[in-house]
Amino acid sequence: MTDVFRGFRPEALQFLVDLALHNERSWFQPRKSDYERLLKEPLEALCIALDDAFRTRGIPLSADPTRSPFRIYRDVRFSKDKSPYKTQASASFPWTGDGGGVGGYFHLEPGGVFVGGGMWHPAPERLAGWRQTVVAERRRVHALLEDVGFRDTFGSVGGERLKRGPAGFPADDPDIELLKLKDVTFSHPLSDDDVRSAALPGTIADVLARATPMLGLLASLPSGEGDARWLRG
Repeated sequence: MTDVFRGFRPEALQFLVDLALHNERSWFQPRKSDYERLLKEPLEALCIALDDAFRTRGIPLSADPTRSPFRIYRDVRFSKDKSPYKTQASASFPWTGDGGGVGGYFHLEPGGVFVGGGMWHPAPERLAGWRQTVVAERRRVHALLEDVGFRDTFGSVGGERLKRGPAGFPADDPDIELLKLKDVTFSHPLSDDDVRSAALPGTIADVLARATPMLGLLASLPSGEGDARWLRG
């Protein structure tokens, strides 16, 4: 593996297109070396460069070439879909310190390349902390959500929502849509030109820099024992 990131080659996205059409071991195994050359090794090199970019910019996230990338193999034990491989390449970048379950995320998929972050499927304690913070510190929460850099880059926060407001909160709370959230996530699309460029680490770091205050709020919430699964690689 080279530790110099030069961008993902156009063939990398085509590999994922072909994998989606032939998601079976008999197709993948003879092409495993292509997967490693086109996707696995560049993603590892991206993480090395991105960790340096985080440190240079003072962003409290970490990227590790061993732990950040997600495996290509799906866990099909409890799934009706027995397709053995993921059809995207992705990596997570956890908040440093005590922010378990909060961080950034990179997703490479044909027609859907993005960088984002937040907390996905958080521990119950952290989700409860989010809801209490929304109510107790409305001005702070809205200041973060309405920050020009965050709003222009990510729009707003989203994620899976309850159909009704959570127990213990009035249905007419002015922030009921924030209280309904079961995840608190956000994303920013990237272009194919972005992922082909050697400048991608800096692009990702610059995008996540605009999310640092919001990530800091999420990381400060009580975490319990659980971590968000998408930060486990």
